[in-house]
Amino acid sequence: MLLLLLAAPLWAAPKVQVLALFPGKAMLTIDGRSRLLQQGEVSPEGIQLVSADSTQAVVLIDGQRQILELGHRVASTYQRKKRLEARVLMNNQGAYAIQGSINGHSLPMVVDTGANTVALSENHARGLNLQYRRRGAETRVETASGVARGWSMTLARVKVGEIELHNVSAVVMEGDLPEQVLLGMSFLSALQIRHQGNLMLLSKSQ
Repeated sequence: MLLLLLAAPLWAAPKVQVLALFPGKAMLTIDGRSRLLQQGEVSPEGIQLVSADSTQAVVLIDGQRQILELGHRVASTYQRKKRLEARVLMNNQGAYAIQGSINGHSLPMVVDTGANTVALSENHARGLNLQYRRRGAETRVETASGVARGWSMTLARVKVGEIELHNVSAVVMEGDLPEQVLLGMSFLSALQIRHQGNLMLLSKSQ
């Protein structure tokens, strides 16, 4: 089961104005409300005072650094970073199975944080029309059953829901195993991974 959540794309930044400046402190109005902030303090509206002196205040507004002088007002609309999330439920076999795609071709995958790279079988590779024997580099891969023959190569695109990465390292295993593509750390290392019970949350900012 795979669900995607997108953060709200636009956020209207609050109106911030500097009323008074002191060493390490600043008196601000935020959306019409007066706030006296100490250096490092965050207002209830989420505005952080990074530093202040007699000439200017440095604030963080939704991660955006702004330098404000006395009487200066800022009121902007920022493009909030989209955070793409894939929610994956554990199946009856205890695996986090998802439907992903490689080079635009859909196929089932299993999230495997113990695998160094994305791994697929020769059956998968032939179905994807990958020229792994001609373009890949022959290698030996440690598996639970011993050392197996494989071909290391780079996949142009690997996608899970809305999360897509390019030029992902992979290995094609000789034979028909693994039965499902193993989504290893060559893909997962670019993501944030959290567990909530039997739910795995994959996320990536863009």
